[in-house]
Amino acid sequence: MELKPGTKLRSDVCETQVIVVRAPAEDVALGCGGAPLIAADTEPTGTPDPALSDGTLIGKRYAEEELGLELLCTRGGTGTLTANGAVLTIKGAKPLPSSD
Repeated sequence: MELKPGTKLRSDVCETQVIVVRAPAEDVALGCGGAPLIAADTEPTGTPDPALSDGTLIGKRYAEEELGLELLCTRGGTGTLTANGAVLTIKGAKPLPSSD
């Protein structure tokens, strides 16, 4: 799937919805709960894979630094986000500089 920043996607198996913040140059297979992500205006049709049901958290950024991919979760759900079959992790906050 070719991605652009600002693209809205949703899970086909749960309530999870995301917005692409940073998109990689190459195509990526994005999924949630074991099924591919679909257009945001489409209704979900499946059920999540129990092995990929750790859930997503609203307001969190999920990233794969090696791919250059970052997603913002706008609606949480029961499925786990994946990119090319690898589970996406929550992106940590940048440390603030010290104020000596």
